[in-house]
Amino acid sequence: MDTKVLSSGVRYSTLPESYVRPESERPRLSEVSECENVPIIDLGCEDRSHIVQQISLACMHFGFFQVINHGVSKEAVEGMLQAAHDFFRLPLEEKLKLYSDDPSKTMRLSTSFNVNKEKVHNWRDYLRLHCYPLHKYVPEWPSNPPPFREIVSNYCIEVRELGYRLQELISESLGLEKDYIKKVLGEQGQHMAVNYYPPCPEPELTYGLPGHTDPNALTILLQDLQVAGLQVLKDGKWLAVNPHPNAFVINIGDQLQALSNGRYKSVWHRATVNSDMERMSVASFLCPWILLTQSITVSFGAGTWTKNIVWSYSKTSIGFVARRFLDSSDRSECIIRDSIIRLKTIRCRRFMLSVMWFLS
Repeated sequence: MDTKVLSSGVRYSTLPESYVRPESERPRLSEVSECENVPIIDLGCEDRSHIVQQISLACMHFGFFQVINHGVSKEAVEGMLQAAHDFFRLPLEEKLKLYSDDPSKTMRLSTSFNVNKEKVHNWRDYLRLHCYPLHKYVPEWPSNPPPFREIVSNYCIEVRELGYRLQELISESLGLEKDYIKKVLGEQGQHMAVNYYPPCPEPELTYGLPGHTDPNALTILLQDLQVAGLQVLKDGKWLAVNPHPNAFVINIGDQLQALSNGRYKSVWHRATVNSDMERMSVASFLCPWILLTQSITVSFGAGTWTKNIVWSYSKTSIGFVARRFLDSSDRSECIIRDSIIRLKTIRCRRFMLSVMWFLS
């Protein structure tokens, strides 16, 4: 490929070799069926106990759900999607001013997942933004298209309020005080990935994003209503989650799985692509506030693993939990294997250790 990003205006007739997955790792789209009985929860329901019960069942059995009457204004949603489309339609030279393959940057346009490390790329461009506190990060956001900063800022504020509201309901569904999760996670960070999936000449050979779970606490996903692409893993099968009008998809992340002591499951999901139409999605992530970064070495069986990680300490009744995020032979898969290490505390009886890192 001659350009750094897929959103270059070039329409490919064949899939570049660097995007072709080994046969055993391909999405097998013909075997995917529609996810039936997707939990769709009406947050406008006057019976709060009913909402709490629905959330509990969805988190236990699906690991995700959709919400309607969520309080995020139609203007904010439509403005966000329009701003995303307008950004990726900018001239290539304008977009490339923001390009970086450095995952430590708090604002960057990039492609795939981690182009410097992965062996096979993903059919995706994305704009990564840090969103809280806004006064700190907005000045580094794209200034073109001109309304971008104002529109996205307003969207971030409304989505953050929705996230807090959902965390209260999830707390109650666990039999806790409604502000419990908010207190445990502290003043939470907020990030956004504006994903662009261009038409793909051979969608059965690659992914927009391969199977993964989210390492944060809660993900609020805005889907493009015109084009499906989200799939979730349930009972060992990949199922398509079609967009629902005026809804957000809510994913339980690894942090909430740990916080619920495994009662709620962090959902495995992936993004597929199609040959006819471009697709957009906007993922907002809420995560524990970053307190300390350091390097540790941990031994697993015969091997030893060393990684820079981000620690976030929170007092809870669950105990120390450390989750290990493992690479497969292909780093781009960002596969998180079910390896949870329980550690004993030294000075305090019970704490939760939330461990995140960003593949670099």
